[in-house]
Amino acid sequence: MKRFLPLLLFIFTLSAFGQSNRSERHEKIKVLKVAFITEKLNLSELEAQKFWPIYNVFDDKTSKIKYQDMRKMRYELREGGKTLTDAQANNLLDRFIEAEDKLHKERVLLVKKLRQVISAKKIILLKSSEDDFNRKMLEQYKKRREQRKKNKKP
Repeated sequence: MKRFLPLLLFIFTLSAFGQSNRSERHEKIKVLKVAFITEKLNLSELEAQKFWPIYNVFDDKTSKIKYQDMRKMRYELREGGKTLTDAQANNLLDRFIEAEDKLHKERVLLVKKLRQVISAKKIILLKSSEDDFNRKMLEQYKKRREQRKKNKKP
């Protein structure tokens, strides 16, 4: 039963996303992610108390890079991709490499900090847990999208 509780919470919360605004959805996803990762890593209460502050700082920093810095670059590429000059393209590539480098440095820093808090095995499991969570979220998104398409057809 303990293993099914996060899954039930995950499914229930996803069904409520259609009725909430973007900020509320973001917070719900964050709660689901916490439950999912805690379950997958089998964190003890003490480990969780030490792990989550470190992970949350990492997540906030990398989210900023991904959703602010890189989003701007994707927008620029979408808007002017075919009309970019070589100088503009080089500038965009430099900014992209810089953002990727920041993400890598944050991941390395996370591992260094987590080594003091949880086992190496759990740190390795963290990456696959994040990937599993993202995959489940994408699957749920696709299902909702398909369902909306079906409901719109006469």
